[in-house]
Amino acid sequence: MTLLRDMCYPTPRELGLAARALTDEHPDEVRLRQAGTSRAGQPLWVLSVAAIGDAPRDAERSVLVVAGAHANEPVGGATALSLARRLLDDPAPRAGCGWHFLLCADPDGANLHRTPRPYSLLDYHRNFFRPPGPEQPEWAPSLLPPDRLPPETLALLALIDELRPVLQVSLHATDLGGSWVQLTRDIPGLAEPFAKSAADLRIPVENGASDAAGWPSPGPGIFVIPQPGSEAAGAFHPEDTRLSTWYHAHRYAGTTAIVEVPMWASDLVDDPTPHPDPRGALRMLAERLTADAALVAGVRGRARVPQEPRPYEDPAAAPLLRAVDWTLALIPQVAAGWTAGAPAEATAAYVVSIDAFGRRLSLRAAAMLLRVLHAQGHPAAPGLDRLVTGWCEDFASRFGARWVPVATQVEHQSRIVLAAYARLVAAGRPG
Repeated sequence: MTLLRDMCYPTPRELGLAARALTDEHPDEVRLRQAGTSRAGQPLWVLSVAAIGDAPRDAERSVLVVAGAHANEPVGGATALSLARRLLDDPAPRAGCGWHFLLCADPDGANLHRTPRPYSLLDYHRNFFRPPGPEQPEWAPSLLPPDRLPPETLALLALIDELRPVLQVSLHATDLGGSWVQLTRDIPGLAEPFAKSAADLRIPVENGASDAAGWPSPGPGIFVIPQPGSEAAGAFHPEDTRLSTWYHAHRYAGTTAIVEVPMWASDLVDDPTPHPDPRGALRMLAERLTADAALVAGVRGRARVPQEPRPYEDPAAAPLLRAVDWTLALIPQVAAGWTAGAPAEATAAYVVSIDAFGRRLSLRAAAMLLRVLHAQGHPAAPGLDRLVTGWCEDFASRFGARWVPVATQVEHQSRIVLAAYARLVAAGRPG
């Protein structure tokens, strides 16, 4: 696939064109259909690869793979296309099972995050965009009432209701760090192929992911989301993952796996040694995060850019500023959680993961604000540009960032998706 050889992430339009070409090549096995429309009127494409075998259609299993749920994590679409081709070349996983790929769950956001060829963390953040939580398709149900859900979320929920997948896989990526998998239910035996793939491809395993602190872990880098009613330690977010679309598959006895892969790898995230003073480290990181956020908030206040600028001035300004303000409002909650909820014992990998999470929060807010100021030729732009540049350089240097080629990211995600399904079948869960 040319997009992968060229180290380029496909845009929503390119994904649609590539999927159409695949259906033309395999009209008897592949189907492309529109599952809905985004807020801006863009199609939400679903690519399906048919099951094979003699089982009646109503007895077939299905797998749903969701790509592009986060606008700034563009690898999922490339993985979906690669997986579809792999299933055509090796149809064994299609025995009695249809495979379905939502190619981009948030095409509007993906078009605002314009980094098809990021050569550095600074290049990645030059055109960064990640919408506020309520505008993210998977998170929206945890933050909004049902009558206010965006059309992308409604389309995804309807797709789950239609397909009743035994396995839903959400493809995600982290800017810098390692790979890990979150599960809504344990998939026995997944840790082994996950570890093997990461080792083969030289991708570090994120042993102490900040998103999963305190969660049950059946193996390095594998985390099971705590069941409803239990305390999800370390979930420093306003949303509850158990209200997200990940859990909608549970209505049909399905399981969801969230597969994270890094764009830039850091070998610091898989250090299992005990940290000498995690509480002190988290207090320091909370103080730094608070100070960094104050710098960005200060520029935001002095720049006097309205929350809803006139569209003809810059159509991207309004969503960018909503994302800036939502991120800045989130940071005090995160910092307070680190100060109050730091574990007495923690690994070096866990503290490193928290360090990375804090850096990216303030950096993202600054980068999105900078896009608005640059577009308006605002006099505050040069100073904020220097801040963003310095933070990116410090981030890369502190973590020893090394680029993971797009083809490698895609290969790792593809292996984990297939391994998760194989382990579910072996455990006798689908039926």
